[in-house]
Amino acid sequence: MKKVLVVESSSFFGTVIKNRIQNGPNFDVIWARNLSETLKELNNPDNNFFAAVLDLDLPDAQQGEVLDKVIVKDIPAIVFTGNVSEQIREFVWSKKVVDYILKEDPNSVDYLIATLKRLEKNPDIKILVVDDSPLFRKTISDLLQNHNYTVLAAGNGKEALEVINEHPDIKMVITDFNMPEMDGFALTQKIRERYSSDELIIIGISSERDTYMPARFLKYGANDFIVKQSFLTEEFYCRVTQHLDSLERLQAVKEASMKDFLTGLYNRRYFFDFGQKLFASAKRDNLTLACAMIDIDFFKKVNDTYGHKAGDLVLQHVASTLKSRMRGTDIIARLGGEEFCILAVNLKENDAKKVFEELRQAIEKSSIQIDEDQTINVTISTGVVTELTDNLEDMVNRADALLYEAKNSGRNKVIVNKLNFLS
Repeated sequence: MKKVLVVESSSFFGTVIKNRIQNGPNFDVIWARNLSETLKELNNPDNNFFAAVLDLDLPDAQQGEVLDKVIVKDIPAIVFTGNVSEQIREFVWSKKVVDYILKEDPNSVDYLIATLKRLEKNPDIKILVVDDSPLFRKTISDLLQNHNYTVLAAGNGKEALEVINEHPDIKMVITDFNMPEMDGFALTQKIRERYSSDELIIIGISSERDTYMPARFLKYGANDFIVKQSFLTEEFYCRVTQHLDSLERLQAVKEASMKDFLTGLYNRRYFFDFGQKLFASAKRDNLTLACAMIDIDFFKKVNDTYGHKAGDLVLQHVASTLKSRMRGTDIIARLGGEEFCILAVNLKENDAKKVFEELRQAIEKSSIQIDEDQTINVTISTGVVTELTDNLEDMVNRADALLYEAKNSGRNKVIVNKLNFLS
């Protein structure tokens, strides 16, 4: 569990914050009530703090001294205070803080928890900063790194496209307009040719005093625009966070529509939609493509003997094994019932035999716990085609025919490219 340091002199707020944070599955709280206790916890070698929540007005440190003590340890700091003066606000934002939250806001604790959850997931989010000014590029990058994002950088649009090619999982691009070789408008257009607005966020940013600049960025496909001259750290963080929250909600809805709810594998619709593109790419680029149809042997008997709950556990176990043993680039789907299909690029016949035979053995040797006192074992039969046919449906049908050949010849086996098919 990740440790969160809470520095709070108020027993009420300290108890509320500690209980709310520890309600989540991933956080453990150490509560310090003053600067002296804080220094003791910071100097304890057993403490590796993920983040700190700090009140600035402590009995033995009333001028926010605790903030520097935490920041010097490179611990992400969230200020949680009742002081609303502009002087304190400017002091806080002059430091390397994650956020500044007012206690008087009724939603303040909810916002604090959301901020901690965001900090936890941000290392997996890649953001590309594009600006020909090294100083401004570093300024934006430093702000993002304060929030634990993985930050990439480029000096112009052309370099940015090269970075995107190397990191296709980038979730946000923050780009200047006026750059050599390729400006922000052209870069935005190029990105939108590959990524829709529900796949990647683009924020335009410029020092140009062109009244129409924001509208032009938005028309080219950007999601938002920020003017450098009116740049506020607090506003910047809010915009980045809100856009990423929206993106994650959209992607969650999209993923739910293409995933099988029981196993978490892709469903039949997604398999054929994306599989068509994968098949066309393999044809165009002369790549090898393996298609495997997999069926759980005697699955009806499992349901009849042990019940449908046990059947669900078997399906989940087989799906988990498929995911753990196949590559991240392979498409694994549950087509229906106890039948699965896998598309694997650059898997030749001999490699396919080895991969799917090892998969068969792994499932055969594993046990599935269906209740406290009982485990069961299952096997699978598999048909594999490694030769490209006219279309994906034909390839799947051929793999299905090989699967049934495996079933009819004894089950618990893998057959690769054995049957003769009429063209």
